[in-house]
Amino acid sequence: MDPREGEFVDRMGLVMERFGGTRTMGRMYAWLMVCDPPHQSLTELAARLGVSKTAVSTVARQLELTGMIERVPTASREHRYQVAAGGWEHVMKVQFAALRQAVETLDLGLAAVGGDRPEQRARLEETRDFFAWTERDADDMLRRWRDSREDLDR
Repeated sequence: MDPREGEFVDRMGLVMERFGGTRTMGRMYAWLMVCDPPHQSLTELAARLGVSKTAVSTVARQLELTGMIERVPTASREHRYQVAAGGWEHVMKVQFAALRQAVETLDLGLAAVGGDRPEQRARLEETRDFFAWTERDADDMLRRWRDSREDLDR
């Protein structure tokens, strides 16, 4: 990988850490976005990223489960991976689903403090309202994203 690709790969590792993943996850995903051919074996990924094949295998499974990469069919037993279309959208859908649990938990907190603790209630209500608003807007945001992609394809 050339130095500019290497910098990109390393920076995506930091981005993925900010999203709660691992640096290797971000580095692997980044490499799969720019590599040629666009699908790579576990051995190739380990060599390019300078990590063990075991680490690459573990991260590949995690990225595959999140829908960010997919296994490519091969004639051999070798596993090859490539970036999956819509991977980040899928990740966001999973994250947005957690908003429902946050709203329900904050409702529980509101019931626990009752009406006689206005300061605590105000903090809980603001947080609950934020998560409820975000949850309502999430589906619309993803729809707008898909519409914008369709407009680009036309």
